[in-house]
Amino acid sequence: MEEVTPQEGQRRVQQGALLVDVREQNEYDEVHAQDAQLLPLSELEARYTELPQDRDLVLICRSGARSARAAEYLMNNGYGRVANLTGGTLAWVENGLPTEGGNQ
Repeated sequence: MEEVTPQEGQRRVQQGALLVDVREQNEYDEVHAQDAQLLPLSELEARYTELPQDRDLVLICRSGARSARAAEYLMNNGYGRVANLTGGTLAWVENGLPTEGGNQ
């Protein structure tokens, strides 16, 4: 599976990739990468077909572990254009990239 830095993830989103946050709703509400779409890992098996197969997907979680599992699941189910964001939301925030939610 491809791993991308927060900067590369943001660049891909700016070029049309879909940023998918696989954390739970409460984590997402606290803070999330700007324009990230929520699809919790706990719901992935039931809802993964909602994601487009013809578009690049960048998966993000808190630190990169859950999104790696989600990316692997998607790849095993016919998705070929999937990348995992290394370091997750923590790295996204640490790199000063745009976020939403929380006390902003």
